[in-house]
Order: sequence, then structure tokens, then C-alpha cells
Amino acid sequence: MPTSEPGPSPVTVADGDAMRDLGERLAARLRAGDLLVLVGGLGAGKTTFTQGLGAGLQVRGAVTSPTFVLSRVHPSTVGGPALVHVDAYRLGLGAGDGDDLGVVLDDLDLDASLDDAVTVVEWGEGLAERLAEDRLEVRIDRSSDPDDETRVVRLLAVGARWDGVPLDL
Repeated sequence: MPTSEPGPSPVTVADGDAMRDLGERLAARLRAGDLLVLVGGLGAGKTTFTQGLGAGLQVRGAVTSPTFVLSRVHPSTVGGPALVHVDAYRLGLGAGDGDDLGVVLDDLDLDASLDDAVTVVEWGEGLAERLAEDRLEVRIDRSSDPDDETRVVRLLAVGARWDGVPLDL
């Protein structure tokens, strides 16, 4: 599977508004069938980033964490792709190895909407990659200082889909 050259320079965001803005800017480069895997610890800003994606894609409904429902679908209000927002965090609770997690992820039937939507999987590292050869990994790191809202976001494009797509945001 081809992997793009090293990704664009990391982006430093100052706060939640800047994180949403970054997601909104990235949304302009997305199309139906895209898979984004969001990686980062608790409170890193994965859902905040996805809120920006939702705004940029002009989807219906408030984008909130799908932790307790596992998955939410936000239809487009402008005829574009829907946003499928998945939180794989709870899938790992009580599950065994990665194969067990894959079965649970398969049970969500994400592949049914994968071609028609932009699919975002929080906590999906090591799990969501089986959904598509091409994906965009979004890594969000935060300071160890709980009072510091600064985040560093790195994009890693995997697969031919991303060849030539400008990801410097």
C-alpha cells in the first residue's frame, strides 16, 4: 500500500476555536469515501476537530462525542457527503485482542456507508485501518500542563487517494 511522503509540517493550535478552524479548513479537501483516523489522548481535541469538519462539510446536527452511542451520522445540508462520526474508545473496553475489536467494529457496518460519507474514527488506531487502504491519520498531541490548551496536530496521508492533495493547513 503506497504511503505518501512525510506529511506536512505539524500545525500548532492555540485553543478549541483554532482546532475547530483547522478541521473546517481540512473539510474543503475531503470527499465521499475518505476515512480519517483520529489519534490522541483524552481531552486532546478529537471531537473538537470533528466539529470543525462537520462545519466545513455543512452537515446537520450538533457534532458531539459519540462515546455512548458509538456512532453518529450527520447528513449533509448541501448535497455533499454525510459525516459518520465513530468513537472506538468503548469498543476496547472488555474486548480481547485486536481481532475481537475488529469484529465489533465490523458489527457497526461502517463499510455500508464508507463510499458515500466522510468517516471519522476517534480512538481508531490499530483498528480502523482495516476499513480502507487509503486514510488520513490525524495525530493530536497536547501539553502535559493541564492549563495549556495548545495542541500539535500532525497529518499522515496513507494511500494513493492523498497523492497530490495539499495538506498544509
